[in-house]
Order: sequence, then structure tokens, then C-alpha cells
Amino acid sequence: MKNTSHKSLQELIEYTFKDDNILSAALTHRSCLNEPGITESYERLEFLGDAILEMLISVYLFNQYPDKMEGYLTAARSATVRTESLSTISIQNGFNNFIKMSKGEEATGGRQNPSILEDVIESLIGAIYCDGGLLAASDFFKKFILPAAKTIISEDKLKDSKSLLQELVQSKGYTSPQYKTSQETGPDHNKTFEVQVIINNKNVTTGSGKSKQEAEQNAAKKALELI
Repeated sequence: MKNTSHKSLQELIEYTFKDDNILSAALTHRSCLNEPGITESYERLEFLGDAILEMLISVYLFNQYPDKMEGYLTAARSATVRTESLSTISIQNGFNNFIKMSKGEEATGGRQNPSILEDVIESLIGAIYCDGGLLAASDFFKKFILPAAKTIISEDKLKDSKSLLQELVQSKGYTSPQYKTSQETGPDHNKTFEVQVIINNKNVTTGSGKSKQEAEQNAAKKALELI
């Protein structure tokens, strides 16, 4: 159960919590809820942080790109807050080292699970907002999210694998790819999904992930390499 000190994390994010209980909740995975003294996971804070993050990136894009229409702004926002982008930020900054999770969750790769890594970014934003308000949450956004957003936009990486695959398939005269969940394994809190991508009525390849969305993206990424 890897979990470095709260002090180290607060130094990293350059914010000191007034209420340490909020930070503890933001870092606690639901696999720990059966442990003594632990009554709350990060899920509620993640819910709040997700909304705050979407608002912050929306305001930034709206102000930064006055000549861009709604479609471009939506694509830029989606690219910034998608699982792949946020989980990369979490790994690059070592946020995954601070997550409190069960030994079983960690043994099955929980500390590298993109969905969990995305969740903890959002829960931290929610926790900072609750403890220090919108300005503090905005500071975190500017320090950790905005640099990645600028890179994604400047390198024109707005489209994910599913979008790219759909464009490629349609350019060949086929209908949109279909995604079919072929298998679900593991307990409810730690499922692995296997998804088939079907193009022109043929099963092209499969992808796996800790969520259906992740599995579909991985299947699409593999399909792009095969077509």
C-alpha cells in the first residue's frame, strides 16, 4: 500500500490543505473502504473535480481561441480531459505514488490503471476547491493541466483513436466501426473489459482496459495499425 506523506504531495502541488481529512479522502481508493477508520473514498470529490476541470478548460479555450467555433473547442476540451491525457499527467508528476489502495488492488496493477490515475487528478481538483476555493483549484489547473493542454492543441492531437478510426473507415466507404464487449473479468471494483472492433462485418482486432471506454480506445488504436 504505497503512500508517501501528505507533506510531500502538498509541496509538489504548492498548496497546503487547511483540512487534512479532505486530502486523505481525495487519495483513498474504494478498495480501502473495508479497512478500519476509512469511511470515504475519492469518488465524491472526483465527481466535483470533473465538473470544475471541465469548466476551467472551457473558460481557457473560450478566451484563448476567440476565432474557433464550438466544434473545435469541444474537441480541444475532450482531448485535454480524456483518460489518456489525465493519466499521463498523473504518472509524470508521481501522483499515483500518493494513492491509498488495498494490497490486492495494487497487486493487480491499480497504481498504473489509467482510470484510477484520471480519477485522482479530478479528486485532487475537487479537494483543493473544497479546501481553498476556485482560485486554488485554478492554480493547480494552470500548473499541471494547462501545459499538457497547450501541447495537445499545438501538436493537433485533438482526435482520439476511435475518432481517427471512424474517419479512416468512412473514407474507405464503410460504415462506422462497431464495438462489442466480448468479455468482462474480475470483481466489480477491478474489472477488465475485452472489446472487439468490427469493421465491414469483420472482427478486426480486440482491445482490453479497466473500463469499456479504455478498451474501445485500445481496440481502435490497434485497428489503426492494421488497416
